[in-house]
Amino acid sequence: MPLERPALDPETISPRNTSGYPEPYRSRVLPREKRALGDALGLTKIGVNLTTLMPGKDSSMRHYHTREDEMVFVLEGEVVLRTDAGEQVLTAGMCAGFPAGSTDGHQLVNRSEHPARYLEISNRDPEDTAAYPDGEIDLVYGRGPDGKPRFTRKDGTPY
Repeated sequence: MPLERPALDPETISPRNTSGYPEPYRSRVLPREKRALGDALGLTKIGVNLTTLMPGKDSSMRHYHTREDEMVFVLEGEVVLRTDAGEQVLTAGMCAGFPAGSTDGHQLVNRSEHPARYLEISNRDPEDTAAYPDGEIDLVYGRGPDGKPRFTRKDGTPY
């Protein structure tokens, strides 16, 4: 019997297999699947994604947010968490949190031979920006004059 709100079977949500990243960064994260559970449940203050990260892929480029708290909770498999402190392996049942405004960039990498699944949870702040502290990553995330999300290079030129 199908569930009715406020309940939801995540498998009924079509996965999104896209990325807003421009190349050469897009191919580092795709393919991956994100099921926008928060959107499907009508949540407007927090975002919740059920993400499946394939072997050999990155969750994102290592980054931090100016106005959004972020948390990940590993459900299946294993990922490597990269921060300024180095690397740690997270397995099912483990989590990590990233406070808004901290400049300690974070990233998950799937170095295993199996897909990993985790929840991404964050507040939704329209004024949020993100920075990418690694020198070889030439990205800044913010909003354009039209209010739409966009990426620029660190020198401010658009992608």
